[in-house]
Amino acid sequence: MAVTGNGAGDAGGRGPLAGLRVVELAGIGPGPFAAMLLADLGADVVRVDRPGGGALAVDPAYDLTNRGKRSVLVDLKSADGPARVLDLVERADVLVEGFRPGVAERLGVGPAECHARNPRLVYGRMTGWGQGGPLAQTAGHDIAYIAVTGALGMIGNPGEPPAVPANLVGDYAGGSLYLVIGVLAALQHARATGTGQVVDAAIVDGTAHLTAMIHGMMAAGGWQDRRGANLLDGGCPFYGTYETSDGGHMAVGALEQQFYDTFTELLGIADRAPARKDTARWGELREVVAARFKTRTREEWTAVFEGTDACVAPVLSLREAPHHPHLAARGTFTEFGGIVQPAPAPRFSATPAAVTAGPAQPGADTRSVARDWDVPALVAKEVD
Repeated sequence: MAVTGNGAGDAGGRGPLAGLRVVELAGIGPGPFAAMLLADLGADVVRVDRPGGGALAVDPAYDLTNRGKRSVLVDLKSADGPARVLDLVERADVLVEGFRPGVAERLGVGPAECHARNPRLVYGRMTGWGQGGPLAQTAGHDIAYIAVTGALGMIGNPGEPPAVPANLVGDYAGGSLYLVIGVLAALQHARATGTGQVVDAAIVDGTAHLTAMIHGMMAAGGWQDRRGANLLDGGCPFYGTYETSDGGHMAVGALEQQFYDTFTELLGIADRAPARKDTARWGELREVVAARFKTRTREEWTAVFEGTDACVAPVLSLREAPHHPHLAARGTFTEFGGIVQPAPAPRFSATPAAVTAGPAQPGADTRSVARDWDVPALVAKEVD
């Protein structure tokens, strides 16, 4: 596992986005994660925290979504709060906010006010329902957003409630990553034309977009619109998980014929496995595979399949994952400030990124930001 040092945030880090300035209006969930990704890739991200903290009682020292950022305290509801944010916006390339539609406008830091000060600004908006539509003003969380897109209904066993995939599918895949894609695309446009724009990143839009391939398969008759009946949703006996004798699990993804042949041979069922293309016998095949996996421990089966083309891997816990030999060799996880955490991704040959600072502490960087961004009013406000 790769190890880096410890230290305070600076004016941007290493990586392909070094020199990019981002203002993040403090929020929760996908907005902070998107800003973390920008910081991971070298951007100088200044998080505008509100006095008294946010809605979630998380110790800021452990909030990894704020790593590599700097923080200033600004009360947007105070008389001069909006002006302080607009001072930062004037010197920024990007702003990220995750309020309900209309809130930033009411606070005096909406797109119109920001573009009046900085016409090149990319204004990134992160919401669940989007800036428009009948539910735009309604509260929600990841699970509701992915529910209405059809994504949640795909996950889990038939006859059981859909399985909850943490908040990875909506908040982060359908939300944060689409916001970052939109911001980077808008930056390209701004640099080419001198004109910024608003990026409306809605979790419902991004999550729906993630299901594009499935919709194509369904239109072609290759996907049934029900849970646990398809090639990639657990319905297929050679694409799923199986319990081992010690209560662990193995993940199987032997889709192609050559990989399936290797899988059944190493599992020891090649001579008695039903034909893989006979879907009517998938239940029988699943029973054979399950019974065989129950004869050995997860560690034993891992040793059997390690380094082969059977497409089988052990199902690891979050604490186990950093110690997997392949992930350790690649430095997929790193340790910084005593916290084991995922390293920045993806990787770049010419401008490698790295974790250079731990989670920003609310208000701790006011003086350095005031100096580096030439916004002396931030320090004056702090003194007051």
